[in-house]
Amino acid sequence: MKQLHRPTRLAPGARVAVVAPSGPVPEERLRAGLDVLRGWGLDPVAAPHVRDRHGQFGYLAGTDAARAEDLQRAWCDPGVDAVLCARGGYGAQRMADLLDWEAMRLAGPKVFVGFSDITALHEAFATRLGLVTLHGPMAAGVDFIGSERARDHLHATLFAPEQVQRITTEGKPLVPGRARGTTLGGCLSLLAAELGTPHARRCARGGLLCLEDVGEETYRLDRYLTQLLRAGWLDDVHGILLGSWQGCDPYDSLRPMLADRLAPLDVPVLESAGFGHCPDALTIPFGMAAELDADAGTLTLEEPALR
Repeated sequence: MKQLHRPTRLAPGARVAVVAPSGPVPEERLRAGLDVLRGWGLDPVAAPHVRDRHGQFGYLAGTDAARAEDLQRAWCDPGVDAVLCARGGYGAQRMADLLDWEAMRLAGPKVFVGFSDITALHEAFATRLGLVTLHGPMAAGVDFIGSERARDHLHATLFAPEQVQRITTEGKPLVPGRARGTTLGGCLSLLAAELGTPHARRCARGGLLCLEDVGEETYRLDRYLTQLLRAGWLDDVHGILLGSWQGCDPYDSLRPMLADRLAPLDVPVLESAGFGHCPDALTIPFGMAAELDADAGTLTLEEPALR
């Protein structure tokens, strides 16, 4: 697995588009997130359909076509320097096949930020555009609005990525050791759901795989991991980072299952690495060559995530 192309870092005055590829966006959170971005000296623009709600399926932010149109238009607009997702939820998979990936490839690289349901788009941006993306807080997310630490880490990644080239977590080794590879991953349930789809990579070979999830019972997480194992998707993965499991069963009961499923891979595994659905979430660049030190709790990128 090779490192992907790095977009250009942001500077004050950069124009950023906020899109909603998945669930509907609460207006008050959107306003608060846009205010934060303006406070960073950016020029944020809410996409035309970001405030939409699907007429039949209330869990979607507008129709699939409208959500895809917003993302594609923002990406192909040469005046837009970055595309930030407003929130997760569900719906990215429904619109991914409506995007013109060739037009987006020709538009060139730019910064893309999101997590949770956006995992499906991280996979597509890697396989179809060959692009480094940022697994980080979203513009209308409670973690972004409510956590200064999460905002600061994302801000540094966007504006001065060399300052966070070494990501220090409060995690500890589930399986000790060091490993080198290319970062990838996201929400475990989405990675399992993406198996066999047009935009998903065939396996995590050579990767440092980041996994987290929210609101899942232990047996469901067991099923997702078992599905990835049985499909050979985890064959020759080089290391694993485990993030947050917010709303899942207590971690003391979840941990034995994670050890049971992952320790036989005989690769370093860092747990409680502080990314995903949690307060103060770290931003993790995907598609970067890096070294994982599970004993020290660090992920060190070979280069800054953005040029």
